[in-house]
Amino acid sequence: MRIAMWSGPRNLSTAMMYSFGARRDFAVMDEPFYAPYLDRTGTIHPMREEILTAHETDPDKVSVACQRDGEPHLYMKHMPHHMVEGFPMDWAAGCVHVHLIRHPARVIASYAAKRESPTLEDIGFSQQTRLFETLGGVVIDSTDIRADPEGMLRKLCAAIDLSFDPAMLHWPAGPRSEDGVWAQHWYHAVHQSNGFAGAEGALPELDPAMTELLDQAMPYYQKMKKICLN
Repeated sequence: MRIAMWSGPRNLSTAMMYSFGARRDFAVMDEPFYAPYLDRTGTIHPMREEILTAHETDPDKVSVACQRDGEPHLYMKHMPHHMVEGFPMDWAAGCVHVHLIRHPARVIASYAAKRESPTLEDIGFSQQTRLFETLGGVVIDSTDIRADPEGMLRKLCAAIDLSFDPAMLHWPAGPRSEDGVWAQHWYHAVHQSNGFAGAEGALPELDPAMTELLDQAMPYYQKMKKICLN
């Protein structure tokens, strides 16, 4: 089995990668198209040069790596906005596609704390919706996972015809060997954890400058939310 987990940033995606990585029957890949995305678009991100130096920037070579099959199973953490027009998508054939969503207000508040002035392009909602329309798959909300990790992971595993493994609920604190080099900037909170954080509280109040971005993202989120596991 090859799982392609599609998620925008600041969306429980690293915790989900650690969850599947805690299983003995899965290997994981951390955002394999991140470096090709930065190289092709010229986008300025934290640690841009380190990422381009440490990771493969050729999308064709990354595509080949993503086609590895057999044992152990493969879990790939992907960002929808990394799939630049013209990048190969043949690797996605035969994958089990899962789309991880989160309320845009939570995403924007968390992202803006790490990188100022995010745009709709940065947070991936529109790209994720288009990918879902093309690839299909299962939709799950990260807020529901945090409220009931075992229950929602059991539902997800059942939906993709995978046995649930209790090991998915816990992992050792600290960095993982599979982390991208960008982990030192983005993964501080999950490196302090050894399992899923508790249920989320009320939605954050956004800076007024971010309300337009929220309005842009909400229709995409609402469309996906209607069909998510619950």
